[in-house]
Amino acid sequence: MTTREKPWHGVMVATALPLREDLSVDEDRYAEHCRRLVGEGCDGVVPNGSLGEYQTLTPRERARVIETAVAAVGGDRVMPGVAAYGAAEARRWAEQAAEAGCRAVMLLPPNAYRADARAVLGHYREVAKAGLPIVAYNNPFDTKVDLVPPLLAELHAEGLIAGVKEFTGDVRRAYEIAELAPELDVLIGSDDVVLELALAGAVGWVAGYPNALPASCVALYRAAVAGDVATALPLYRALHPLLRWDSKTEFVQAIKLSMDIAGLYGGPCRPPRVPLTPEHEAVVRTATEKALAGGLR
Repeated sequence: MTTREKPWHGVMVATALPLREDLSVDEDRYAEHCRRLVGEGCDGVVPNGSLGEYQTLTPRERARVIETAVAAVGGDRVMPGVAAYGAAEARRWAEQAAEAGCRAVMLLPPNAYRADARAVLGHYREVAKAGLPIVAYNNPFDTKVDLVPPLLAELHAEGLIAGVKEFTGDVRRAYEIAELAPELDVLIGSDDVVLELALAGAVGWVAGYPNALPASCVALYRAAVAGDVATALPLYRALHPLLRWDSKTEFVQAIKLSMDIAGLYGGPCRPPRVPLTPEHEAVVRTATEKALAGGLR
């Protein structure tokens, strides 16, 4: 019996993936992590995003990650990333998500080349055939394809997307999207603009730092979407030294380090990611320890 009409709403944590020291996937730890996040008030999880190192997983591992998350917290709380180089492969991942019991997926535009609007539309048309609601993921820094508001409006008008994870950091876009496609749900895509986009009307947050500090991040989001700036702003200021790492190249390593410091298991990353430099590690460690000392959890 499902409990979530729109399973992409709320705090949807882009989950870090626990790897053992030999870099194999620790499915038991991952299931425990998903359950902990929901227990701390997060609304669901987004496996197989960049934070989950999906590009380094075998097809079997990638499928098992989704199955593990669904078994842990229920399909209506799991919105997997289904990005792939080709639309046919992305559609197969969306179909696998549906078979596993998921009720929505998150999809990047074509990311193997600089796709134009026609190619983007064709990509989303193909994956939409899987039958699940799609949340587009706009990350032009990595994909070199910008889902600008007029293109998002076109995708939405054709019934191809239900929402968009907005990662550009340009909070002005939320207002243009609302004008061009009022029914398109905007999800906060980068942690360091969560307050600004929540106040602009976002209905969800595909979030990184709740992996390490779930309760405080949930409290920040709930206050922000309620317009309770008096509660949200002090939390935002206290968390921002960490939240800004979600937009940096080393975000996976930073969040996993914060998890380790917070007493959760972050663990290592797979290549090509390498450990943080001593300088970056010191910054993340200091900010995490300060947050924990200040009562953030």
